[in-house]
Amino acid sequence: MGRRFDHLGDVETFVTVVEKGSMTAAAVALATTPSVLSRAITRLETRLGVQLLRRTTRRLGLTEEGRAYLEQSRAAFALIDDAERAMQGRGDALVGSVRLSVPTTYGHHRLPALLQRFSAQHPQVRVELSITNRNVDLVAEGYDLAIRLGQLPDSGLVARKLEDAPMCLLAAPGYIERAGAPGSIAELARHSCLPFVMPSTGRVSPWLLREQGRDVDWLPHGALQVSDDVLGVVSLALGGLGICQTYDFIARDLVAQGRAVEVLAQARGRTRPFSVIYAPHRRLSSASRALIDSLAGNAQPGPGASHANPTP
Repeated sequence: MGRRFDHLGDVETFVTVVEKGSMTAAAVALATTPSVLSRAITRLETRLGVQLLRRTTRRLGLTEEGRAYLEQSRAAFALIDDAERAMQGRGDALVGSVRLSVPTTYGHHRLPALLQRFSAQHPQVRVELSITNRNVDLVAEGYDLAIRLGQLPDSGLVARKLEDAPMCLLAAPGYIERAGAPGSIAELARHSCLPFVMPSTGRVSPWLLREQGRDVDWLPHGALQVSDDVLGVVSLALGGLGICQTYDFIARDLVAQGRAVEVLAQARGRTRPFSVIYAPHRRLSSASRALIDSLAGNAQPGPGASHANPTP
């Protein structure tokens, strides 16, 4: 009796070609040549008796049958992946890998210390880390976990609060010497402020401040605006170009080193939440569960796992 699934390599080739967008890109990813991949897809189409891809000199396109087969193939590979994950961590030492996506603020300034403790406890777990401000699609892009900022939309994902990160205003000592320090929120309007434009909306992110026990959402205005990477406002502030708002976990070392000073400390008190999220229908590996517990335990703990709530 022959092997029933000796064509799985061709199926994986088909999925990779679609995900990479071209034979050439897929060949690089699979360390082979485009002609080898083309023959593999032809074999698969012959086996199935349908055309999966429309090939032209410039692009590849999925047929209707190709779309259906792609969806079911991904689901089948996900089941195999889940079976492997279920086996991980059954020995004395936790093993396996976790794909994690984090924003730049958390990835550069908060996560290193948290991962250091996790890696010391679980040295055989490999963490594949993507530091990006783009909200990745966990399921489509194959991520196990992601850390997200703010109130999360009702996406059906599961969220576990890591911490409510305090905010503060920051400027370089040279800027304060030159422009003076604002004494109130109203005086900020006369200073060079460094706004961040949110890529998702194209609008300036308000500064979260507090005045006489009242929350104030203040819109900064300035000749310089930053988009895409919020760490840019910190870099500009350190260069003496104005005042920015950032997290305490970023500002703490900068102030201690004398590279920055806190501005309007009396207006602090607001926070922004960070959460780790995952897809509820995927069975988490032992390594993923351990990483979630480690991150939530070492950061400031929040409520337990729950479905993400709509933004108010």
